[in-house]
Amino acid sequence: MTLAHPIATEPTLPSARGPLSATVIDLLAERAPHGHLQRIESSVGDADPYGLDLQLALAVCYELHYSGFRGVDSGWEWNAGLLHLRGRLEDLFLDALRRDVGPITADDTAEAEMTRLSVEPTSGNGPTWHFLKDGTWEQVQEYFVHRSIYHLKEGDPHAWAIPRLRGRAKAAFVAVEFDEFGGGRASEIHQELFADLLAASGLDSSYLGYMDYAVGETLVAVNLMSMFGLHRSLRGAAVGHFAATEITSPSGSQRMVRALKRLGGPDEAIKFYAEHVEADAVHEQIVRTDVVGDLVMREPRVEADVIFGMRAFDFVEDRLADHMVRSWTQGTTSLRRPLDD
Repeated sequence: MTLAHPIATEPTLPSARGPLSATVIDLLAERAPHGHLQRIESSVGDADPYGLDLQLALAVCYELHYSGFRGVDSGWEWNAGLLHLRGRLEDLFLDALRRDVGPITADDTAEAEMTRLSVEPTSGNGPTWHFLKDGTWEQVQEYFVHRSIYHLKEGDPHAWAIPRLRGRAKAAFVAVEFDEFGGGRASEIHQELFADLLAASGLDSSYLGYMDYAVGETLVAVNLMSMFGLHRSLRGAAVGHFAATEITSPSGSQRMVRALKRLGGPDEAIKFYAEHVEADAVHEQIVRTDVVGDLVMREPRVEADVIFGMRAFDFVEDRLADHMVRSWTQGTTSLRRPLDD
């Protein structure tokens, strides 16, 4: 069988965007050392935790646990020196998130947080609202580019949580992920549907094909999922992020369907978002009761982390949305460089 959009299993390394990302990217050009710990020195303390340099360094480190990079020694995935550096970057990132998300009190509950997320506003100022009235097709293409960094690996970052769950929460989580992965049909995998969307929109459908166009806000949103998923201690936050993604997806996807029809978007793009309207509306109820509800009942101590994961989702998605709409309002590209560059 030949895939309509064969995705390179090993994308090329992106270009560095500062000293931290240069340290990581330059290192990966070498063979991973074996049999001893080689400490990797890099100045981390004064870095912007949300900046493109640090976030690109993190994204490259995380990608070693997904598809890796062409020509990069697979031994780097578990190299102790690189993991130590990644840990320092994560500490800076996580500390900033906890500060900006704010305290979670004993009176806060995951159920109340999910109820808040499920309330659909009558108006808004994010990209999907913008596309309904004022957005252009060129801006929609930029939106697709931002989202390609995640959607071409959709479902994968959250899947790290599966071995960390038990009982009903695990079964329900897997049921939702099964839909993300096409229900057993390769052509319906959401990653493949997004590749179809990109190709039909005149864009590059290759995995991480737009990494060199990504801004810090885009990588923050994707790295958040990987960081939560790769740490057992953050399993509650991973589940909270997963819940927030599923709960907020139907309304935003519905706006995208309407906007794409207004702009005459391709059928493949409409199909991608229409699929999320239908599937995620069902997923919301499963996630609320069977995933989050069961996890909090089994492990009450992680409820604050579940709430943190939801609020962190809100925080980073709002930053990305604000960046995109602000750029378009000012008449500039929201990407690091224009698509026609």
